Amino acid sequence: MSNETTQVAIIMGSDSDLPIVQAIFPILDSFEVKYTKNVMSAHRTPYDVMDLIKNSENNGCKIFIAAAGMAAHLAGAVAAHSTKPVIGIPIESGGMGGIDALLSTAMMPPGVPVATVAVGKSGAKNSAILAVQILATSDENLADKLVEYKENMRAEVLEKDKKLNS
Repeated sequence: MSNETTQVAIIMGSDSDLPIVQAIFPILDSFEVKYTKNVMSAHRTPYDVMDLIKNSENNGCKIFIAAAGMAAHLAGAVAAHSTKPVIGIPIESGGMGGIDALLSTAMMPPGVPVATVAVGKSGAKNSAILAVQILATSDENLADKLVEYKENMRAEVLEKDKKLNS
């Protein structure tokens, strides 16, 4: 995005994760949350991941979102090197339907938390909303936008109910 302070750093373990991760972008854009996006591997580029974390923090990053499949160590690697909140998105990429990534992302040792969302695109969307909710704890404008977002979701559901019953 722009040169303004980055609020959220999005890291995916592979470019093959992009079809899932791209569900984040329109949500953060709609809330005017500044973000970066990168491909980095916890296993293939571990030192580059550490550099990215430090550079992101130096640029004002407040939250990391990490998406990875299979062993899914990326979110944990980020959490090991940062005190900022980390949201992990498990990606289905092996023969286990994403359960391997879900468990790898969620089962962190005490003291190294990763907030883990659902496997796949719904998890990606929820990671964006969770990031906005975290930012909104200290940003009244974002908090107001979240209220409006939730009201719009409610209105959409009620409209679908109305159509179903008419």
